[in-house]
Amino acid sequence: MAKSSSKTKSAAKSRSRKPGLERDELLNFYKDMLLIRRFEEKAGQMYGMGLIGGFCHLYIGQEAVVVGMQAGLSDKDTVITTYRDHGHMLACGMDPRGVMAELMGRRGGYSKGKGGSMHMFSTEKNFFGGHGIVGANVPLGTGIAFSHMYRGNGAVSLTYFGDGAVNQGQVYESFNMAALWRLPVIYVIENNRYGMGTSIERASANTDLYMRGSAYGIPGETVDGMDVMAVREAGAKALAQVRAGKGPLILEMQTYRYRGHSMSDPAKYRSKEEVLKMRTEKDPIETQRKLILDGDHAGEADLKEIDREVKLLVTEAAEYAQHSPEPDVAELYTDVLVEV
Repeated sequence: MAKSSSKTKSAAKSRSRKPGLERDELLNFYKDMLLIRRFEEKAGQMYGMGLIGGFCHLYIGQEAVVVGMQAGLSDKDTVITTYRDHGHMLACGMDPRGVMAELMGRRGGYSKGKGGSMHMFSTEKNFFGGHGIVGANVPLGTGIAFSHMYRGNGAVSLTYFGDGAVNQGQVYESFNMAALWRLPVIYVIENNRYGMGTSIERASANTDLYMRGSAYGIPGETVDGMDVMAVREAGAKALAQVRAGKGPLILEMQTYRYRGHSMSDPAKYRSKEEVLKMRTEKDPIETQRKLILDGDHAGEADLKEIDREVKLLVTEAAEYAQHSPEPDVAELYTDVLVEV
């Protein structure tokens, strides 16, 4: 596959759609990204107050990737990702209350308060986790793709990982198997330019990550991961190709995280000017906002109402989580083994 088209081309294609559908789509994307942004901001506040323990990796800045990709999925497709996972959960339609409660280790959380930030699942929403070990979710996502092929259900496994995981050996073992068996999997590399505190230039001999599957015959494409419309377009094309039985595919999303690697990371390895430049010139929510306003799809009052609705959802999620009881001590011994 060739490199992705520019934002201008993506927006032009979008404008060729029927006006009613385009307006709804544009506003839904805006709301979904804003929900992730406000949720993560609230999670950061809760962490600072000591209400969230352990690790907490925020998705602020990368919202366009998961929202754009989710737009093309069917109700049979599956999603698996790494530890920076709250945005993926929300994009999959998981209840913000359950996600926030799990972050706080409460009984009302998706893993009953025992998984925390990095280990939440929802079989109802076909979300197979958050995984804390770097790169370890890639073989799992490949295995899920094998399951889809074995069952012949026509589903695709969307397997996310970052530039920090791309040099792991198990990633390439997975690529080999996926190519050998022509598995229905899309590997989405969220290249936010820093693996923990190390820039991609210092960690990868070849920084064209979309080419990492070339030795196995896996095609790849690089996409503007800060533009939800570009992601939507590339994702739809990739999903159609994989559904047609053409085997695995790699999408490298050029994105950026505004916060540190985790809440404990002051991110001193990059300048404030670099972060400000990305926020000013490439912010996915502001880009979408401008597209909506410039195209007269909605007015300032409409966007303010969406912001009000999103803030209410996040506030309710935080209140629900704080009032949800902590797990009983007996829960230590539940969900450890599965009887078959």
